[in-house]
Amino acid sequence: MTWKHPSSPVTKKFKVQRSSAKVMATVFWDAKGVILLDILPQSQCINAARYCSTLDRLKEAIRRKRPGLLRRGVVLQHDNATSHSANLTQQWLQRYSWEILPHPPHCPDLAPSDFHLFGPLKHHLGGMAFETEDDLISELRNWFDNLDVDFFRVGINSLLLHWQKCMDLHGDYVEK
Repeated sequence: MTWKHPSSPVTKKFKVQRSSAKVMATVFWDAKGVILLDILPQSQCINAARYCSTLDRLKEAIRRKRPGLLRRGVVLQHDNATSHSANLTQQWLQRYSWEILPHPPHCPDLAPSDFHLFGPLKHHLGGMAFETEDDLISELRNWFDNLDVDFFRVGINSLLLHWQKCMDLHGDYVEK
């Protein structure tokens, strides 16, 4: 409640537009490009069961796109999110003998998606407005499909440099 003098002007109310809903995308990629782009339905959240379902889709995408990878062995790098470290997820990873690169706490910049992929994506999407969620998803797919293979190779190859910096700093924050 605001106290006003009776002769004070009427406060104008601005029309508030609802902001567009957020879309959560999980991107699995290697030095050759995107293997799986998984869009989370807005009514769902990431938990261990959902993440294992995504890993099932990833395994199928690898079978189709990079069949030799399953024979050589899959190595994932993900952070310490609850859905990644949950028992259900760990059991899934053990069942298929997928290796996980360790991820030190408080080092988000060790994930190539964080230091190489999402920055350029945010720059690309900056200032764009989408009528529907499908329009946004279509733009995401087009952007990933049009990236040069060298973009992905450079991102994966720079992981070694970021890991070395982290080790030199004994696990402290790594700047670009």
